[in-house]
Amino acid sequence: MKYSEKISNQLNELLVKNYDAEKGYRNAIENVDSSDLKIFFTNRANERETFAEEIKTEINRYNETPKENGSFTGTMHRNWMSLKSTFSTNNEEAILEEAIRGEEASLEDYNDVLSDRDLPPTIDTMLTKHRDAIQASINTVKVKEELVS
Repeated sequence: MKYSEKISNQLNELLVKNYDAEKGYRNAIENVDSSDLKIFFTNRANERETFAEEIKTEINRYNETPKENGSFTGTMHRNWMSLKSTFSTNNEEAILEEAIRGEEASLEDYNDVLSDRDLPPTIDTMLTKHRDAIQASINTVKVKEELVS
């Protein structure tokens, strides 16, 4: 496997995760009543859309093809979030718990890619910025979860 293909594959994995996260946040917006949470989820969805665009730009820079949609696992997670919120007595808390779970999985995926010491500095910097934003999002979601529980 050539170097550019290896990097492209790693970036495509993160790209799909960002597609899934964006769709998950847009789904969450539909399942909460709190205007504060709607704004928070909208901001997170927009952030993940931006992350996806940045990753696609890097994949194209290596003359590789970016993936164009999310994963089956992401679809199942969103369906689970919707189902869980339907049957939960505290809809918003259940959605926040799922948001934390999804973000922690994303954080792990970013850390896995960042552990590759062969990444070009521009990609390392971009992914570190994304990872740090995801960690900040996890911290914020945990605070919001405490407020609604």
